[in-house]
Amino acid sequence: MDENIMQQFQEMYETLAGQVHSAAGITEAAEIVISILQTAEAEHVALGKLPEDFRNLLENRCAELGLDVIGPSFNGTELPQALDSAQVGISWAAFAIAETGTLVELTTDDALRLVSALPEVHVGVFRATDLLETLQEAASPIREYFAENPRNATVTFISGPSRTGDIEMRLTLGVHGPAQTHAVVIQSQPG
Repeated sequence: MDENIMQQFQEMYETLAGQVHSAAGITEAAEIVISILQTAEAEHVALGKLPEDFRNLLENRCAELGLDVIGPSFNGTELPQALDSAQVGISWAAFAIAETGTLVELTTDDALRLVSALPEVHVGVFRATDLLETLQEAASPIREYFAENPRNATVTFISGPSRTGDIEMRLTLGVHGPAQTHAVVIQSQPG
């Protein structure tokens, strides 16, 4: 991983009011997420589709802390109300883009998009090896994803907290989505 690209991602993401955390591996990443949950005083947590080993770590730690965890498969008749109770949503980004400080989520399940869009705090996790330098580099994996999933494929670009400028012409964070966002970057290779 090129340190300059990682630094560029961090600078851009933080310029957009997000917070970047670096983890040596999945265990440290899970502890960072738990720290974020504790800071947010979360009682209810929504999980997106996460790698099984990472998901298991989080679920076990949340159970130890007495946190209510909801996750896939979501009951479509109860959405988005089921996710409305979650103070924090945790999702896995397919990749990130350094040039724009953006996390990119790819899914065919609209419910999974809500994990990053509805809770007040969003935590996006990705591997440093999945960090692309430019938006142009993102075009190829996005095209491949749409070719492999021609029905209902969705790409979500997440660049910091939700923001709007239509309230008295002032920039306001968190009106239509998360007011706080975190990117947790896992430095090690999957093991």
